[in-house]
Amino acid sequence: MDFITADEKAALIEKLSELRVVDKQLIQRIADARALGDLRENAEYHASREDKAMNDAKIKEIENRIATAQVADSSAMPTDMVFVGATVRLRDEDRGDDDLYRLVGQATGRFDLDYVEVTTTSPMGSALMKARIGELIRVDLPRGEKRFTILEIIL
Repeated sequence: MDFITADEKAALIEKLSELRVVDKQLIQRIADARALGDLRENAEYHASREDKAMNDAKIKEIENRIATAQVADSSAMPTDMVFVGATVRLRDEDRGDDDLYRLVGQATGRFDLDYVEVTTTSPMGSALMKARIGELIRVDLPRGEKRFTILEIIL
């Protein structure tokens, strides 16, 4: 099951509405290209149909994700336990430095944030889920095991 925050669900709904607007534009592009004549040698027609197929696949993926995702209710979450949507300050026990991590359903891919996004299905996300302040977590990473202490949970 996929856990997402209310903000992530809102972003998915917004993206879905944008894709539906693009879908209408692609339908018009196909109709315009079809009106040009011979479809066998009509590159615009074939490119428009390919774009529409890719757009339809994205729409279906987002619709499926919205339908099957479990939205985490932030008001029902304990404040001393890590859940989806929580930002956590962790101390790397090997290096001794602190970093901020946010547990999310799906990463946005942005690197300009003040925190590192961690998905619930990643090794770090699995280790963080339901952990508490002061707890030492162990994360099995490709380069070996890392240990972190949870210093603070910021909701």
